[in-house]
Amino acid sequence: MIEEGSRRGKTVAERRQIFMDMRAQNFDEIRLSAYRTACKLRFVQRRCNLHLVDVWNMIEAFRDNGLNTLEHHTEISVSRLETILSSIYYQLNKRLPTTHQINPEQSISLLLNFMVAAGDCDGQGRLTVLSVKSILATMCGGKIVDKLRYIFSQISDTHGAMTVAKFDSLLLEVLKLPTAVFEGPSFGYHDHHARACFPQQKKIMLNLFLDTLLADPPPQCLVWLPLMHRLANVENVFHPVPCSYCGADSMMGFRYCCQQCHNYQLCQDCFWRGHANRSHSNQHQMKEHSSWKSPVKKFGQAISKSLGCVPSREPAHPIFPEQPERTLDLANLVPPRPPINMNDATVFPSGAPTPTKSRMQPGLAAAQRMNEEHALIAAYVNRLQSSPRALDSPSRLDEEHKLIARYAARLAAESGNPERPAGDFNFDTNRQQRQLIAELENKNREILQEIQRLRVEHEQASHPTPEKAQQNPTLLAELRLLRQRKDELEQRMSALQESRRELMVQLEGLMKLLKAQAAGSPQTSPSHGVGRPIPMPVRSAGSTPTHQPQDSLTGVGGDVQEAFAQGARRNLRNDLLVAADSITNTMSSLVKELHSDDGAEEEEERLQNGKDRGRATGQRQMVSL
Repeated sequence: MIEEGSRRGKTVAERRQIFMDMRAQNFDEIRLSAYRTACKLRFVQRRCNLHLVDVWNMIEAFRDNGLNTLEHHTEISVSRLETILSSIYYQLNKRLPTTHQINPEQSISLLLNFMVAAGDCDGQGRLTVLSVKSILATMCGGKIVDKLRYIFSQISDTHGAMTVAKFDSLLLEVLKLPTAVFEGPSFGYHDHHARACFPQQKKIMLNLFLDTLLADPPPQCLVWLPLMHRLANVENVFHPVPCSYCGADSMMGFRYCCQQCHNYQLCQDCFWRGHANRSHSNQHQMKEHSSWKSPVKKFGQAISKSLGCVPSREPAHPIFPEQPERTLDLANLVPPRPPINMNDATVFPSGAPTPTKSRMQPGLAAAQRMNEEHALIAAYVNRLQSSPRALDSPSRLDEEHKLIARYAARLAAESGNPERPAGDFNFDTNRQQRQLIAELENKNREILQEIQRLRVEHEQASHPTPEKAQQNPTLLAELRLLRQRKDELEQRMSALQESRRELMVQLEGLMKLLKAQAAGSPQTSPSHGVGRPIPMPVRSAGSTPTHQPQDSLTGVGGDVQEAFAQGARRNLRNDLLVAADSITNTMSSLVKELHSDDGAEEEEERLQNGKDRGRATGQRQMVSL
């Protein structure tokens, strides 16, 4: 008796803890009931760490715990509610980084006591499925549009239209939240609330439902719901302006500006508590600001709005299709597994289920199947360790499919077996289940790490890195010599190209000079050319004029032949021959450089003989001239 009394006193103290913490914040000093209710529910949300759980994660938790297969009026016990909350918070800790971990046991205890105090009005220790879904979906984090879409899916029929009776039941459960934080007189449930929210005799679809609840102002009974989300969005908004009452240099959260008093601004704490000074009165109209904009930005926006032909105002929410989307039928892949009804669990006086022969046999068969599955997984992992190339084999997918099919068949066999051992689903059992789940997840994580390591080793073996290729010194030396030889040849080639360009410029100048002299020779008569000096071009050193009258210039144009016809200008021909000789020497040196590695001596002799023959031919032509 003493232990039961102490345990009961501890439970009552835990239930009152969150309300005692809430009263310590002095929220009752806020004079506006909507802001007061929103602040209290926001405090409960943060105190229970529900703001870290997104609405989509909450929906996934509902499905994992089988709430989507139960009717809304089905009652669930406190022990099963504790199991649902445990799965929510432990999954949350997996998603959070290690530096932002929460205390799941404390969060579970606080939220469980709050939900029991809010939803279990009769004190029987049971809540309905609709009550659990409504409270958790309303108090979790995420966008209000996503929450309202999920709520609408719970109160609509197969054609996508809202059912008024279901909406009335939902409103009854949702309005238990303001009543739980002692705001029942302002936002308690009444029978006329459901009819007052929407127009009568009109089909309520999703878009109309969202337009009504997100309107400004929303329905009076739910005015605190969008305000709570706005509070969450402006908690970290900074306003670099002083408060006109408390004199704070800056503000956080909402900022209120008086529409009658010039440059009179209040922070949210002063406005909510009705503080006023100077000529300002609480009866003045105030404008709420959820962000800070500089005067320059305000002036630019005012100009853009005044110059715009059509005002650009985005809708409060996207337009959704009226007809609901059809769900995928996965019955042919994995048969559905019915949830465990913890309310119907039978506990014997001894506190443990009575084992019978008919129950032991299915347990042995299930154990054998699990051992076979573990053996298959172990063999698969060992094969991967022994041969990393097995990852790329086409049979890998077939084996994975076989494992998945075997697991699906085991689930189907378990779902088809109606006899399940009963147990005492108390807190110790839940802790053992969580420990078992943690051990299995650790084993799964180790297997995934081993598979990832084998894949990395396989990729490294199939694709050698450049560092391995640089470990051969012979290859490095040969590569270095080839690059050096390539650079030398490129420099030599550029020098030869420059020499060739200079020679071509000289030849072009000589040809122009020959043409000019050939053009001026017919106009000069013999009588005038006796006493007039003939301009002589600069000759190369070593060139001697010849006096042979004959000239053989085959393959040369008429202008060149006419230029070489005069005996006094035969020195130009010598210059051309010297230039040709220089070009020949240059080309021979280039060919010698390019073929220095293969038969350099033979190539040099061949080029030398060709050079001598070229010189002899040039001398014979000069003698003939």
